[in-house]
Amino acid sequence: MAGPEPEAGPAAGPEPDDEPGAGLAVEPSYDPAAPAPLNVDRTPTGNADVDAQLDRLADADHLATDGHVEVYEDVHRGLRDALTALDARPGPPAPPSTYGPRS
Repeated sequence: MAGPEPEAGPAAGPEPDDEPGAGLAVEPSYDPAAPAPLNVDRTPTGNADVDAQLDRLADADHLATDGHVEVYEDVHRGLRDALTALDARPGPPAPPSTYGPRS
């Protein structure tokens, strides 16, 4: 003779650790409006002042669009100053003129 069947307890759901993906890091959701680096390659120019300004453009990669203007204006000002400094430097002496009075 069979004994009484055990009573069914409350329906047990899966334990939290038994759920698929439990304990895994949750990836942040994709936000198309979030700042994203453009990953534009910058070729060094050989001029330290100009290269520093071009490197400064990477700062815009981490800012929202409304923050880009400040970076761009700063870079523009720096490039203008670098070019002005190039014009102010004395260059090599001019070659002697080959167009002179002939005898």
